[in-house]
Amino acid sequence: PGLFHYTILVRFVHLMCYRLAIKTERMIENLVKNLSSENEELQMHCASAIFKCAEDEETRDLVRHHGGLQPLAILLSNSENKELLAAVTGAIWKCAISRENVTKFREYKAIETLVGLLTDQPEEVLVNVVGALGECCQEPANRAIIRKCGGIQPLVNLLTGTNKALLVNVTKAVGACAREPENMMIIDRLDGVRLLWSLLKNPHPDVQASAAWAICPCIENAKDAGEMVRSFVGGLELIVNLLKSDNKEVLASVCAAITNIAKDEENLAVITDHGVVPLLSKLANTNNDKLRRHLAEAISRCCMWGSNRIAFGETKAVAPLVRYLKSNDMSVHRATAQALYQLSEDPNNCITMHENGVVKLLLGMVGSTDETLQEAAAGCIANIRRLALATEKAKYG
Repeated sequence: PGLFHYTILVRFVHLMCYRLAIKTERMIENLVKNLSSENEELQMHCASAIFKCAEDEETRDLVRHHGGLQPLAILLSNSENKELLAAVTGAIWKCAISRENVTKFREYKAIETLVGLLTDQPEEVLVNVVGALGECCQEPANRAIIRKCGGIQPLVNLLTGTNKALLVNVTKAVGACAREPENMMIIDRLDGVRLLWSLLKNPHPDVQASAAWAICPCIENAKDAGEMVRSFVGGLELIVNLLKSDNKEVLASVCAAITNIAKDEENLAVITDHGVVPLLSKLANTNNDKLRRHLAEAISRCCMWGSNRIAFGETKAVAPLVRYLKSNDMSVHRATAQALYQLSEDPNNCITMHENGVVKLLLGMVGSTDETLQEAAAGCIANIRRLALATEKAKYG
């Protein structure tokens, strides 16, 4: 009866976790304790409860505090019971959101075991395994472990699937792996970047955004990134057209990808021909700080080609950018100051900035401890001042 009642209680907890984070330390302690039970069904319900509740940071810390990470790592070896495996891999995925937990999982060799579960598993298990690896990949040492265990190929193979949740997780994991140049060489050889690019055509915005974020480190770490991007027929037009999306995460990720693409002059010329400037300008009136940051970076980079600086002014991107300087986000300030500095090379843009009160906003940033922000703010003010002096001289001789 005791086991039966406890199983019922855990099932109840499992359901309630959708709405409530388990805050009681005693409850987490009991869930962790029963991960070492002899009863697989009880283990499964306890792991499942942790899976559902570990979105909450306090719960993740409590699982670690009560020694729950090692039993979870041990339970990975029971790959025959798929229900249990799905619950355990789910719990590991959510617990791995905390970096301290990832360090412990590395100690317990969980990453190697997770790599071994990338093939011949039901999708429910794969979603969680890949989700866990995506979190673990945020640490450089683990990206090397995944490569040495032969994990890159099975991850890239999963990019051809159709399961939305799996695609979101696998794009994140491949993108994180691509931050290591050695991993990137393997991803490129396996045609992984082309597969990521093709996912930009996926109908689900979550998949599109995750693919676009993953493309960024691929471009940063590819040997000849410009040529690689050009080799994707219709690829540049596809990514520029995603700027018409109404999903903020898609827009932010695509702006980030465009910032990387535009580092290559030839590709910048192509995306300019595809109308990147008016599309970026159209997004300028946003209050979303994540989008603002990546949009400002994209504008800054796109200023480096032809008459794009002038075109941004003509398409009314300048005045909204000035308002970004009132944001509370320092990364938005840095990106915006750099964009304004680039735009201030055009006299008409200087006039627009001045009319919108940019000088007062930038003066406060000249004293910033962030050197990039400091230099961009000072450079922009200098360009505006230079124009003012030239205008004065022309007026009064």
